[in-house]
Amino acid sequence: MKKLLKQLQQGALLMLIASVALTPAMQSVALASSHMDAPLITRDPSANTTDVYAFVRPDANGVKSLVLALGVYPHENPGIGPNKYNFDDNVRYEMHVAIGRDIALGRPTITYRFEFKTKFKTQKTLLQSYLGVVMDIDDAAQNLTQTYTVTKIDNRTGVASVIGNGIVPPNNQGNATPFYNEGNNGENPARKGVATADALDKYTRQAIFTFPNGYTAFAGQRDDGFYADVQSVFDLLKLRTQGTDAQGGFNLHMMALRVPISELGGDQQTVGVYATTSRSTMLLDRPTGRLIFDLKQRPKYVQVARQGNPLLNEGLVALEDKDLYSSTGPSADNLLFRKYVENPELATLINLLIGGGQTLAIDSGRADLAAIFIPDLIKVDLSTDPVRLAGNGAGDRMNPDDDGFSRLSIFGGDVLESRAAGHPFRLPSQLLGLPAGKFFVPGGWPNGRRFGDDVLDIAVIALTSDLRDPNNLKVNPLNFMNVDGVTSNEMGFNKVFPYESTPQNGRRLAFPQ
Repeated sequence: MKKLLKQLQQGALLMLIASVALTPAMQSVALASSHMDAPLITRDPSANTTDVYAFVRPDANGVKSLVLALGVYPHENPGIGPNKYNFDDNVRYEMHVAIGRDIALGRPTITYRFEFKTKFKTQKTLLQSYLGVVMDIDDAAQNLTQTYTVTKIDNRTGVASVIGNGIVPPNNQGNATPFYNEGNNGENPARKGVATADALDKYTRQAIFTFPNGYTAFAGQRDDGFYADVQSVFDLLKLRTQGTDAQGGFNLHMMALRVPISELGGDQQTVGVYATTSRSTMLLDRPTGRLIFDLKQRPKYVQVARQGNPLLNEGLVALEDKDLYSSTGPSADNLLFRKYVENPELATLINLLIGGGQTLAIDSGRADLAAIFIPDLIKVDLSTDPVRLAGNGAGDRMNPDDDGFSRLSIFGGDVLESRAAGHPFRLPSQLLGLPAGKFFVPGGWPNGRRFGDDVLDIAVIALTSDLRDPNNLKVNPLNFMNVDGVTSNEMGFNKVFPYESTPQNGRRLAFPQ
């Protein structure tokens, strides 16, 4: 049964992806080294998910909110032309929130869907994107403009309601988009992260839209905030003391949504978050191979990618099941993927290739890891105070990291008091060396995920720790603190919505010769 299911799902994915023309830009993506979780989705970059973020922060009025963000279209080389990277009008981008019983069942309670439409001011030109210097988003100089609709679907009732519409700002080309860059000069690097909304660049400020009931949305190009020496990890684990960030110099496209916690039923709970992309199918006439256009039939969508906790599909699931993961939902994780989490091959490889046969990482019986990854939802404790955020680094004068922030989350002492049960990593205070009587959860992943969390180092520390007995934790016994030699993103983060870094300037070489 499982084999038949896999064949049917892979066949559907192949048909969808085969219908997408492989442009030179898409072909070049395959040369990059991460965000390539499964073979088939690497051929469809506009639907390829990169990372999901979820964390608790207040809005501008101090209202406690859950921030959701989804990155897609990995390895965007800044400043290409004449065409550019965009969201896809034929893809549904969805962020899902599981509440209550739905968390254990791995099914979405509420879905937030982003859908895009593309228009041109004129097509009687070879200048696809910019007709001049863009002074404001969607002005006469921004030839290609995308708009989007955000729809909330309550999966308990089936009711779908539009919560708002927005406009995508231009990509950072350089001179055509000077306000992204230092000194509003297209020849300069992109702006560093900022600490206040007023300090955001002009385009980003204009592209933040406030909707009824306290929602806030953004969709546009950003720097890729994931950082790790993925090349060395998949080069026989020959790690470097001074690693190279495999995503350094690349942009992506990101959607962010700030959801008032009151919309989710209050903060005395843990919720689960994941994201999917689904592509509209195309009907083919088999004898001729021509597309069939039936205006009476509503388009049907097939899921082609899924993302929850970082590194699960990329770092734990075997090759034979990676495409299956992309096309299934968390409700199937216990049946299909638990075996990979409880018996992680990556731990075996660490022991073999780094430890020379010594047991550095525990590679069997990992119920502790399964509690985090299965079902593959990012579990977020909504009862905590707002998380601490990364800025431009601890020593930056204008936008330092928040006091107490650690890229290693709980393994760096960054914890938050939990006032509601339900999180799989909720620990009594005495286990953390704190006075008894309270409970704590990680400040970052695996309690949600913030921009700046060093998820590769956190994952390896977890693999090499023994977290199976909550009353006798053996955390980081090998004192791993810097696994791959990369400890920060090359671009600082904003500490205000939409949080992710400014997109890198296409005028400046990402990799100077």
